Amino acid sequence: MDVFGPFLPLLWSPELMIRTSAMGDYLRYQSAFPPHLSEFIILVASRLWSQQYEWSLHSPIALKAGVDPEIVDAIAQGRRPAPMSEEQEILYDFSTELIESGSVSDNTYYRALAKFGEKGIVDAAGITGYYTFLAMILNTARTSPEPGGPLLPPNPPVRTDGLTDPSLV
Repeated sequence: MDVFGPFLPLLWSPELMIRTSAMGDYLRYQSAFPPHLSEFIILVASRLWSQQYEWSLHSPIALKAGVDPEIVDAIAQGRRPAPMSEEQEILYDFSTELIESGSVSDNTYYRALAKFGEKGIVDAAGITGYYTFLAMILNTARTSPEPGGPLLPPNPPVRTDGLTDPSLV
């Protein structure tokens, strides 16, 4: 296994690194979502955590997987992308609500359930949570972005309640 990015600080806890790697392999390559949707979720989590390493690595992967460059740019800017596919709208709401409030609204839950099923809900929460975990590790360890990779602009303005204020972006 190559050791890079989040796995460098995870070396300080080898057992956690091994288990984290196994979960990541499942979530990226075997989840309920094709690459363009799993990478979309990863970008949303990366932006919400202002995680430069994840962004520098995954935004090119997302583009290669078919995520529209305008959507990638909107996420980078901290804006809700428009237009999005129905799947992207649901996953954007799901991941954003989950990170910002620790749960999802009934409306978002039932939209996700109808579109992706129970496995999809668990996998969407898993991808969001996994990349939140990695963002926390990377931010704590002050891991540098990929050399030459794209960077997120500075944090978007936020309201006092912690939610992004679209009128300020």
